[in-house]
Amino acid sequence: MKKILLHCCCAPCSSASIERLLADGYEIVLFYSNSNIYPKEEFDKRLIYMQKLADIYKLELIVGEYDHDSWSAAVKGLENEPEKGRRCAACFAYNLARAEAKARELGIEEFTTTLTVSPHKISQMIFDAAKEMAGYVPYNFKKQEGFKKSLQLSEKYGLYRQNYCGCEHSLRAATQHS
Repeated sequence: MKKILLHCCCAPCSSASIERLLADGYEIVLFYSNSNIYPKEEFDKRLIYMQKLADIYKLELIVGEYDHDSWSAAVKGLENEPEKGRRCAACFAYNLARAEAKARELGIEEFTTTLTVSPHKISQMIFDAAKEMAGYVPYNFKKQEGFKKSLQLSEKYGLYRQNYCGCEHSLRAATQHS
């Protein structure tokens, strides 16, 4: 069985991604690494539901160090970019580089991310951020009704669904539109 490291942004997005990877014959190691999430309490809340999902599927969950200052430095100067803009591309590159490093550390040859399941994310932007990374598998989890499946699984398992991507900038944008 092939092994893959799955970078997980949150439990809802992870649910459908896990189902797809299992169907494709992968042994999955979950990697929750999201220093972009603000505030830390939100990171912790999402982690609780990631652990719940890991337990449901009986998968190993590795939690990356929360380092919001390092993430902020990676997107410095892009704070006022719109959602789906250059800040998001820099954020994807930051999180995917951490996933690539964790996969190498663990001796796992392939990795991918749940980020592509969201209709609020441009999958090609994520693929572009990872195109030079060794072992990246460009799954578009939106396909095969991935987002719809994530909604169904979130309801089935009682998963917390947040209303913004994660960072303070996406929170501000979500607050302005609600």
